[in-house]
Amino acid sequence: MTDRRLYCAVLAALSLGGGSLVSPPLAGRAMAAEALGAEASGSTRQLYLVLIQQARKDGRQRAALAFLDDFDRQYPGDRESRILRINCLLDLGQTDQAAAALAQIPASDRSAEAQAVRGHVLAAQGSWQAAAEQYRAALRASPADPLASNALGYALLRGGEAAQAVEALKAARDLAPGNEVVRNNLALALTVAGRRGEADALLATLRDASARAALHAQIDEQAALFAAPPATALRGN
Repeated sequence: MTDRRLYCAVLAALSLGGGSLVSPPLAGRAMAAEALGAEASGSTRQLYLVLIQQARKDGRQRAALAFLDDFDRQYPGDRESRILRINCLLDLGQTDQAAAALAQIPASDRSAEAQAVRGHVLAAQGSWQAAAEQYRAALRASPADPLASNALGYALLRGGEAAQAVEALKAARDLAPGNEVVRNNLALALTVAGRRGEADALLATLRDASARAALHAQIDEQAALFAAPPATALRGN
C-alpha cells in the first residue's frame, strides 16, 4: 500500500465532497445515462451524484469526470458537482486544473464542504499551514466531521505541528473509531511527536501480526522523513 493511500487521505477518502457515501455499484455509463435521462427531479439529481461518487470511490476518477460533464449539462452550476470535480482532479494529481475549478466556487461560500475542498487544493500545493486554516474553518461549520478533523491533523503534521496534529487526529479517532486511515495518521503523528508507546498501543489493535509489522515499518519510514531536513522530506501528497 502506498504512502498516499495510507497517510494522505486528505484528497481521496477524506474528501468532504463525495467518496464516503454507501451506494449500489456503478453499472457503467449506461446506468448513469439512464439516471440523467430520467425526469429531472431532486431525487434524480441525487441518484446521479451518488453514481458519480461511487465511480470515484472505485478509483474510476476519469469516468467520474466524464459523468460530471454530462451532469453539468443537465444541472449547470451545481455546487456539489463542482466540489466533486475538484476532488476527482486532485485524486488524479491535476492540481492546476483543480485550482482552476475551485475558482468556480464563490468566495462567499463558507460551508464546511467548500472550506474543506479549499484546504484540499492548498494541501496539494504544499501550503500546509493555509490548508490547516481552511480545515479549521470547515470544522467550525461542521464540528463533528471526522474527515475534516483527520485532514486538519495531517495538515498540521505536515506543517511541523506534531502535538496539535495528535489532538486533531485523536478527535477524528473518537468520531470514527473504525476508520483505518485515521488510525494510521494518528499512529504516525504520535510517532513523530515522540510518543512511540502510544503509537504501539494503537497499532496493537491489529490482530494480523504480519500486517501490524508492515504498518509499523511504513510508519517508521514516514516518521524518519518528517524528521529529515527539508530537502529530503516528503513533498506534495
